Amino acid sequence: MKVYSRTSFPLPVEQLNAMVEWLSGFTENKGSGVTRLLYSEEWLEAQEALKRKMEEGGLDTYYDDTGNLFGRLEGTIDADSTVLTGSHIDSVVNGGKYDGAYGIIASFLAVEHLYRKYGRPSKTIEVVSLCEEEGSRFPLTFWGSGNITGVYKDKDITHIADKSGVSLKEAMNKAGFGRGIHRLPYRENIEAFIELHIEQGSVLEKSGNSLGVVTHIVGQRRYTVSIKGKSNHAGTTPMQDRHDAMTTAAELITYITAKVQKADPHLVATVGKLDATPNVPNVIAEEVSFTLDIRHYDEGMLEKVCAEIFQHVEVVSQEKKVNISFSQWTDVKPVEMDAFLQEKAIGVSTRQQLSFQKMLSGAGHDAQLFGTHCPTSLIFVPSVNGVSHSPEEYTKAEDLTQGVQMLTELLYEMAYDKGGEEK
Repeated sequence: MKVYSRTSFPLPVEQLNAMVEWLSGFTENKGSGVTRLLYSEEWLEAQEALKRKMEEGGLDTYYDDTGNLFGRLEGTIDADSTVLTGSHIDSVVNGGKYDGAYGIIASFLAVEHLYRKYGRPSKTIEVVSLCEEEGSRFPLTFWGSGNITGVYKDKDITHIADKSGVSLKEAMNKAGFGRGIHRLPYRENIEAFIELHIEQGSVLEKSGNSLGVVTHIVGQRRYTVSIKGKSNHAGTTPMQDRHDAMTTAAELITYITAKVQKADPHLVATVGKLDATPNVPNVIAEEVSFTLDIRHYDEGMLEKVCAEIFQHVEVVSQEKKVNISFSQWTDVKPVEMDAFLQEKAIGVSTRQQLSFQKMLSGAGHDAQLFGTHCPTSLIFVPSVNGVSHSPEEYTKAEDLTQGVQMLTELLYEMAYDKGGEEK
């Protein structure tokens, strides 16, 4: 049976796979996953290569002063308001080749096809390669979308630095941004933002559905928990006399894990990084710090659980005779995706005979920032075995292709006149 599609996009699998491989080649660690950190040499090379690719496809390109890259097709009737589509170009350390990159590639291929077939749209479409989302180099996330939506409009970045001591401002200036050369990033003319992304989980694969239409993106709170004890000899200090930062950290991590498991099936908490001082085998740890990432789609649940954790920490601090402090560096609210755009995506999927389901996103995405700024849609394609942020990250070519075809039709409905003539 022929699948309904006005855009009739016969996307060769080889072309899509080739672009994924091409973009994954811009990485610090050749041959072992993708490491493309904000404002790094590899990051800048990738943005410049995408810029050239967009220009070859007929798009007008420009950067904003944060380093977000745009490829623009100006509308023939409504040039001012913009349908924006894309994702982020940065990666985690030793990550996968699809996270973020697929959304940029899919958006470019969809818009390029529409331009070649129908010419310029009635309403302006822009493809965006957002400069940063992951928080892998600097202790902040969504730097690209956060600047576009005004979240970071008055952000003081003076004291933000990477683990090598390079400040965010210094890195941004070195890459050619933050100098007032390019246009300001804040935008008020975005009519809608559409992000196509790999799921990074196994919900779609287990259900057998081709697409996930996201209804909500979970909120995220990230903290650094710092424990200050007293360093002493491992053999001569009795257990009852110790001010042990390491055992305190272990107790807190165990408590948090158990509490979250009991509280709600959609609540998750992760301790992903731990540092100890002096970090030697025969000395009691004087200082230990660890990161805490807590996520849920309901702000009330996040508030309740975090408050209970803080209360427990005060008790443990007294019992263990250590000082414990929390430093929060991410507070992203849960966001509901636009209901009208959800129905538009479902309508396209139905007409194209693509199986779909409504679902939550347990991972943060740039759509989360845009979702509080303009009507926003987030659409998933399956991830094999639910693996992501890993070199093993993989999505089947058929699923990637169906995502592009669905996005193409959705963009056509939003930005082109019905019955537009082919070029």
